[in-house]
Amino acid sequence: LQVEDDDKIGLYSYKVQSTITSRLANTMIQAKMVNNAKRPQHVVFDVQVPKGAFIDSFTMDVNGITFTSSIREKSEARRMYSQAKARGKAAGIVRSNALDMENFKTEVNVPPGTKIQFELHYQEMIRRKLSSYEHTISVKPGRLAKHLEVDVRIIEPQGLRYVHVPNSLGDHFDGITTISKGEKKAHVSFKPTMTQQRKCPTCSSTAVDGNFVVQYDVNRETTGGELEIFNGYFVHFFAPENLDPLPKNILFVIDVSGSMWGLKMKQTIEAMKAILSELRAADQFSLVDFNHNVRCWRDNLVSATPAQVEDAKKYIQAIHPNGGTNINEALLRATFILNEAQNLGMLDPNSVSMIVLVSDGDPTVGELKLTTIQKNVKQSLKDEFSLFCLGIGFDVDYDFLQRIAIDNRGMAQRIFGNQETSAQMKKFYNQVSTPLLKKIQFNYPQESVSDVTQSSFHNYFGGSEIVVAGKVDTENLQHLESIVTATAANAELVMETLRDVEELDGFMKKDKYADPEFTRKLWAYLTVNQMLAERNMAPTAALKRNITKSILQMSLDHHIVTPFTSMLIENSEKDEIMLADQPKDPRRGCCPGQCLGLTPNAPNNNKGIPTWANITAVPVSFMPEQMSPPVSAVSINRVDNDPHFIIHLPKSQRNICFNINSEPGKILNLVSDPGTGVVVNGQLIGAKKIENKKLNTYFGKIGFYFENKGLKVEISTETITLKDGSYSITLTWSDTGHIIRKQLLISVKKESNVTITVGEEMSFMVLLHRVWKNHPVNVDFLGIYIPPENQLSAAAHGLIGQFVSEPDVYIHNQRPGQAPEKPQATMEVKGNKLTVTRGLQKDYRTDRVFGTDVQCWFVHNSGKGFIDGHYKDYLVPHLYSFLKKP
Repeated sequence: LQVEDDDKIGLYSYKVQSTITSRLANTMIQAKMVNNAKRPQHVVFDVQVPKGAFIDSFTMDVNGITFTSSIREKSEARRMYSQAKARGKAAGIVRSNALDMENFKTEVNVPPGTKIQFELHYQEMIRRKLSSYEHTISVKPGRLAKHLEVDVRIIEPQGLRYVHVPNSLGDHFDGITTISKGEKKAHVSFKPTMTQQRKCPTCSSTAVDGNFVVQYDVNRETTGGELEIFNGYFVHFFAPENLDPLPKNILFVIDVSGSMWGLKMKQTIEAMKAILSELRAADQFSLVDFNHNVRCWRDNLVSATPAQVEDAKKYIQAIHPNGGTNINEALLRATFILNEAQNLGMLDPNSVSMIVLVSDGDPTVGELKLTTIQKNVKQSLKDEFSLFCLGIGFDVDYDFLQRIAIDNRGMAQRIFGNQETSAQMKKFYNQVSTPLLKKIQFNYPQESVSDVTQSSFHNYFGGSEIVVAGKVDTENLQHLESIVTATAANAELVMETLRDVEELDGFMKKDKYADPEFTRKLWAYLTVNQMLAERNMAPTAALKRNITKSILQMSLDHHIVTPFTSMLIENSEKDEIMLADQPKDPRRGCCPGQCLGLTPNAPNNNKGIPTWANITAVPVSFMPEQMSPPVSAVSINRVDNDPHFIIHLPKSQRNICFNINSEPGKILNLVSDPGTGVVVNGQLIGAKKIENKKLNTYFGKIGFYFENKGLKVEISTETITLKDGSYSITLTWSDTGHIIRKQLLISVKKESNVTITVGEEMSFMVLLHRVWKNHPVNVDFLGIYIPPENQLSAAAHGLIGQFVSEPDVYIHNQRPGQAPEKPQATMEVKGNKLTVTRGLQKDYRTDRVFGTDVQCWFVHNSGKGFIDGHYKDYLVPHLYSFLKKP
C-alpha cells in the first residue's frame, strides 16, 4: 500500500485468507484503511498474484458505498466503460507490468475521514514440485497494520503427510507462525503484533515484506494415483514415488551475444557452474555457446566425469559476450549433436535427452522469422527430445520461447536479471532434470467420463505430477474400476483402488472451510489453461478463432478473468464504473497484469497537456551525494544539447548522466517497446564546424512511431508532421495549435515545444532550441523529455527505455576530483565498477536560454557500463525502426 502522507493514513487491518481444497487454493487479500489527514490522500492498493492464478472477484467499499465486480467479454466491458466515461461516471484505467508475479493495482484519492476497504479473490491450482506442494502468498502491506493476519487452511481428502512453513519472511519472525495438523486437515496462522512487525523497536516501518510460503505433501496409498469424484466432476492426481532418476543426455545452449554483457552473463556463468556440479556420473552433456557464430565446447556428448565437468566450467568462465544472436543455427547444431549420438547408438534407451536454451533476446543474425525457427527446430527434434527455455532479463521475447518449448515437449521460464538469477536457474534445472515419467497413457471409459483435460505439465517430463480432470457420470461408476493404465519409465503402474465416493461426499460436506466446487473449479482451471496453450500453437486463424470463442465462454461461465475478458467494477446504482483490464502483451502471449485506477473528482485537463510539461522552474541547490532532490524539475528522463542524457532513477532518487558522441546522420534509438508498440528515435546533425578538435552533434529530428495506432510523428527544427498511412498533416514551429487523431494529441507551442499525449498512458515533450541564424558554429536543435511515469512495458529497451526496469546503483568512496566542484566516486551498477564525476547538466523545459542546473553523477565513455552494451548497439537504420538487440 502506498500513500502520499504516510503518517496520516491508518492501516487498521491487512488480512490474507487462503483455503486449499484438494490442491485448489482460494485466496482473499483484504485491506482496511482510514484517512486521518485534513486533506485528501492518494492511496494505492497494489497486490501481487501468482502467475497462472485466475482473479475471480474484487470489491471496494468507500465510506459505505460498495463497488462489486462482474466478468464481461472484453469488448463489451470496454464499451460499457466508454459509455460511462462519456457521461462522466467512469474512472481511468492504469496498467502495470510485473515480474515473477502479476499485479492488481487500484488507485483511490480519498477525502479526509474516509474509510476504505479493498478485497481481492483469486484461485490457483497448487503445483507439485520436487516432491511437495508449495503455496506462495505475497504479503506486502507497505506499513504497520494494527491487525495483520495470514490464515491458511488445508483440506486434503487424501490425507496429509506433513505441513512445513519455511522462514521465508526472515529470521525476524521466528516462532510467530503456528501450525495445527490433523489427519486430513491443517491450519497455518501468522499474526504478528504491531511491535513484532516493526523492523526495530523504534522503527515506524514494517518488516513484513515478502512471500509467505506453505509446503506440504499428501499420502499416496495407491500406485495408480488418487482419484477424487465430487459433484459431477473428477480429478485424478498421478505422482508415483521412489522412481530412480533417469540418465540424462543434455545440451546447454547459451546465448553469449552482446546483450548478455555485464550482470546477466556473470550470473549465467555462476549458475551454469553450479548446475554442472549437479550432473551425475551416468549423465552425458555438452555445451553450445552462440552469438552471430556458433561454437561447441565438444562436438559430441561426453560423460559427466569430474575432469570433464571441471573443463566445461573453465570454458564457461572464459566467455566474453559480444556480437549478434543466431538462435536458429545454435538450436539446430544442438539437435544435430543429439541426433548423431542417437544414430550412433550412444544413447541409453532408458535415458532422456533434452536441450536447455539460455537466452535474453530476439534473433538478430541468420534466420529472423520466429515461425520458421520454430518449424526448423520441430522438424529437427522429431518428437525425440525435449527443449526447455530460460528467458533472461526483462526484455526477452518470452512468448516465442514459450511456444518453441511447448511445441517440443518442454517448458519455458522467465529468469529476471537480479541478484537471485543464479538461484532461479538452479531451481528451474532441478525441476526439469529429474524426470518422473517418460511415457504415460490414460484410458478413461467413455461410458463414464467426458471433457477430459490434462494438466499442462507434460508427460515426457517437466513436472513431478500429472493432473487430469473431467466430467463424470455418477450413475456409471462401475466403469471406473479400471480407470487408468499407466506406463512409467521403469515400471507398469495399474490402478489398484478407487476412493469411495460416498466417503468423500460425507467428508466434504462436514467441513465448513472445504470448497464444495473444488472439482468443477479444477476442471475449469485446467481446461482454460490448456485452451490458452492450444490457441498459442494454433496453425490457422480459423482454429485460433474457435479456441478463442471456447475460452471466452468458459471464462464467462466460470467467472474468471482471462486475456479475452475484463472485470467491470460498479457501485450498486451502476452509475460509477471502473475497468480492471488484462491487456494482451505480444511479448508474452498472455497478460502483463491486472490494474485499474480510480481518482474521484479528478480535474479535467481540457487541453490534454500533462502537468509535468508545464512545471514551474525550481532551481536545484547543491545536495549531498547520496540523493538527488525528488522535485519535478529533475524527475524526468531527458536528452538535450550535445546530446546530454540525464536518467532519473525514481527508487534511488538519483540522476545519472552521460553523453553520446556519434556522427551526423546517425539515428539513435531512445525507446523501443514492442510490448506497447512505441518507438522513439533521434537523428543527429552536426555543428557548422569543428571546435577544440571535436564536432558537436545534436538531435535535428525526432521520430515517434505508435505501431498499434499506425501513426508516425516526425519533429524537425522546421516542422511537426503526423502521418497515418497516406494521410498527412503538418504544422510549423510558427504555429500554436493541436492535432488529434486516434486518441493521440499533438500540442504545439509556438517556437517553444511540442507535447505528444497518448491517451492516459504516456506523454513526451520535444523542445526547440533556436540559435542566431548566422552563428559561426551552432545550429538549431531539439531536446526530448520523457516522464518515468510513462506506462512502457517490461520489454522496453533503448538508451532511455531500458531504464523502465531501474538498475540497482550503489555509489560510494566519494573523493576529490580534478576540479574542487567536481568530486569523483565509484559507482557499482550491472556488475560493473565505474569512476563517475559529480557535476551539473541543464534542464531547458522552463528556461530555454540558460536552463536549470540539475545535479547528476556523470558516466564517461558514452555511458559504457551504465547502458547495456555499447552505444553503437543503439544505432537504427530508419527514423521509425524498432531496435534490433545486438
